[in-house]
Amino acid sequence: MKPVKAYSAGFSALDERLKLSFGLMALIWIAGLVGHFTPLLEWPALFIYVVGSIGLVLWRGRTFHEWSDMYLAGGDLRKSLLWGGVAGGLLFAMDVMNTVMYYKNGGAPMGEMVNILVNRYMLFLFPVLVLAEEFLWRGIMFAAMIEKGYNRHLTVFLTAMFYVLNHFAVAPVGLRERALMAMMAFPIGIFGGYLVLKTRNVWGSVLVHMITMISMILDIFVIPQLLF
Repeated sequence: MKPVKAYSAGFSALDERLKLSFGLMALIWIAGLVGHFTPLLEWPALFIYVVGSIGLVLWRGRTFHEWSDMYLAGGDLRKSLLWGGVAGGLLFAMDVMNTVMYYKNGGAPMGEMVNILVNRYMLFLFPVLVLAEEFLWRGIMFAAMIEKGYNRHLTVFLTAMFYVLNHFAVAPVGLRERALMAMMAFPIGIFGGYLVLKTRNVWGSVLVHMITMISMILDIFVIPQLLF
């Protein structure tokens, strides 16, 4: 009877992590929708996103020792970081080339993002945002779906799409700039998802994301200055 009891407890914890991750996503999206029609805009949703994602994962890890269950520990860390660096470099090059083409074809600079990152001093919070995004989409949610037995490729695609759509819920900028960030997010979600799938470790995906955030900074601040 003991093995069955242990299995049941583990199964219950897995179900709980899955429900919590999807519940947090729903809360973020509802807060974003409501906030959009108020003077607060999407800032409350962004706050819930960052604090909720990091807080949820830290709580499950510290209280229930589920670090490896959420792929924050264990797996093949060395392989994860190695391929994360390769994938990040590839996405970095693709992003810079796409941005140059975008501006050369008459695309407008992301003025609202510049205002937020510079005038509101949000640029230095990028690493915290990356951790929140990876902990939720490629950490607790992704791991719960895989361990629950969902199709691997469907899990990669769905979590990537959730991550893409989330930019429309939490970005306090106009629709055009949200769409641009969402387009940049999709390959991060796909590359990061398959990387986590192969290594059962989220830190390579974090590295991919950090590298692409550097390319995004170039997109916003450096490339327009060189081309205009």
